[in-house]
Amino acid sequence: MSSMIRRGTPVRRALALTRLLRANTEGLAEDRRFRPGAAADIGPLRATSRPYCSRMSLTGGPLFRQLFELESNTYTYLLADTETKEAIIIDPVLETIDRDLTLIHELGLNLKVAVNTHCHADHITGTGLMKKRLVGLRSAISKFSGASADILLSEGDKISFGKHYLTVRETPGHTDGCVALVSGDQSMAFTGDALLIRGCGRTDFQQGCPEKLYKSVHQKIFTLPDQCLVYPAHDYLGQSVSTVGEERKFNPRLTKSLEEFVKIMNNLNLPKPKKIDTSVPANLVCGVHTV
Repeated sequence: MSSMIRRGTPVRRALALTRLLRANTEGLAEDRRFRPGAAADIGPLRATSRPYCSRMSLTGGPLFRQLFELESNTYTYLLADTETKEAIIIDPVLETIDRDLTLIHELGLNLKVAVNTHCHADHITGTGLMKKRLVGLRSAISKFSGASADILLSEGDKISFGKHYLTVRETPGHTDGCVALVSGDQSMAFTGDALLIRGCGRTDFQQGCPEKLYKSVHQKIFTLPDQCLVYPAHDYLGQSVSTVGEERKFNPRLTKSLEEFVKIMNNLNLPKPKKIDTSVPANLVCGVHTV
C-alpha cells in the first residue's frame, strides 16, 4: 500500500484506496479482454505463469490441490481425505516430483494411489519414481493403455481415499486408454486429454480416432451435471477450470456435428509432440524406462 494511503486523512485514505481498487479491477478486465480463447485452427499459446489453485469444501469435501508443470503445460491434481489423510495424485510429472512430494509431506498425507488419465506423449510420468520413494504407493492406468501398473482400470471402477472416491469413465479417442475420473458427488471431473477447456485432445497418433473421442465426450462427460467442474490434464492459455455446462455450450469443436468435428480434427496439421519418442516408451513402464 502506498505511503499516501498510510499518511493521509481518513477521507483521503478512503479515496486513494478506492482509486487503487478501481485501477486494479480495470486492469484485470483489460487483461481478460485481450486473452480470448483460441479458435480450433489456432496453435497453442503459452502461459508464462499459473495460479496455485486449491479447494476444500466446508461441508466435509476433500482437500484439493491443482499444480502445474510449465514445459508440457500439464496439470497434476492432489486429493485427500482431511480426516484419514489418505490421498491420491492424478497425472504427476517427473520434473516436478520433488515439489509434489514436499507438499504431500507438508500436509501430512498418506499417498495411496498415483493414477494417469492415459499414456502421455508429451511428458514422462512421475509415478514410477514416486513409487520408489513412497512405500506402499500403487500406480493405476486404464487396462486399454497398454502400460504396466499395479491397478488396471475399467469402466465403473472406484479409486478410494478415505471416505471419498473417484469413479472411472472410459473416454477413448485421444488414445484407447483415456479415462475421466469423476468425484462421487459428480462435482468434479478430471478429464485428461479427452476434454480440455474450450478444446480437446488431438486424434492423429496413439490410436487416436475423432469419432471415438466425440462419442466419449458426449456420452461420458457431457452427461454429467452442468455445474460439474472440469479439470483437464493440460491448458495452454492460463485457464484452470471450466464446467460441463460451459463446455457443452461454448466448446468450439465439440458443439459441432460429428461430421464437422471429424473434419476439424483431421485437418489440424499439428507438429508431433517433442518428447513423444522418449515419453511413450517410458510411460508404458510406469515412467521408469530411463530412471
